[in-house]
Amino acid sequence: MIALTSGLVFGQEFSATMSGVVHDAGGGVVPGVSVTAKHTDSGLTRTVITNETGSYRMPALPVGEYEVTAGLSGFKQQVRRGINLVVTQEAVVNFTLEVGDLKENVTVTEDAPLVNTTLSSTSGLVTRDQIKDLPLNGRSFLELMTLNAGVIANRSNTTDNNVPSFSIAGKRPDSNRFTMNGMDYVGNNAGGTYTAPQGISGFLLGVDAVREFNVLGHTYGAEYGKRAGAQVTIVTTSGTNQWRGSVFEYLRNNALDTRNFFDVANDPNPTKVPPFQRNQFGGAVGWPIRKDKMFFFGNYEGFRERLAVSQYGYVPSRQARQGL
Repeated sequence: MIALTSGLVFGQEFSATMSGVVHDAGGGVVPGVSVTAKHTDSGLTRTVITNETGSYRMPALPVGEYEVTAGLSGFKQQVRRGINLVVTQEAVVNFTLEVGDLKENVTVTEDAPLVNTTLSSTSGLVTRDQIKDLPLNGRSFLELMTLNAGVIANRSNTTDNNVPSFSIAGKRPDSNRFTMNGMDYVGNNAGGTYTAPQGISGFLLGVDAVREFNVLGHTYGAEYGKRAGAQVTIVTTSGTNQWRGSVFEYLRNNALDTRNFFDVANDPNPTKVPPFQRNQFGGAVGWPIRKDKMFFFGNYEGFRERLAVSQYGYVPSRQARQGL
């Protein structure tokens, strides 16, 4: 069971940053402008004032969609909607204010995701839509890491090939670092002896509990460390001002399976197809405890598998048993 609450404290490594410059219609910078960013889902607001160069910066913002407002007496207030921030992104949002009454609004709606960023550290981003929509055998979001160039899944090189293992940018799998909401994440691997977080099923469940994650293979900033390999930054889903929930059940069995190479297909003693049944089930629910202040989100995923495996061995032939 995963229970998560949302507050006003956000670590630098799993959040986003917004910055920009405010100009007037003539191109001059405008100091003293009040810039307010409102997180659409949670109602969280952050306000800063532009400095003498007309610049502002808001670090440690939670990921998600924002409405940003810029206003100063003697200028029309400008509102920009549809600004979506992703993990580790530093987005540049500039404003050009028109002379007029502060009560007048100029609203701008973003038609496309922001591409003007000061960092290239979002190149390994796996978005919420990709996590929710792409088919995943086992519902393990880590399998989507291979969407990035230079990421190779190499379970076969581990002592137990049922354990997730990834080589990124040619580095050893045990040099990667995984963080969830800014904290080191090892999953069911409390001893840290394997190369990636894992669950008892051999997969890392929790697709509904993961909002997005980013893979930095190399050339990352000084805020990352501990290991010399890739930095995988995971951000979990949080509750919002809206009630929402979902349930699911996935069934996989041997109805369409065939015998393996070593099973006997012919009489007099044909081998039956080994029994197999896998059930994955669970649900997620989130709601506001106090609107715009505190939220709850919970996620549960169950995994049950009954799998029979054919065994074979070498035994003496009938003639050998008769001493012939």
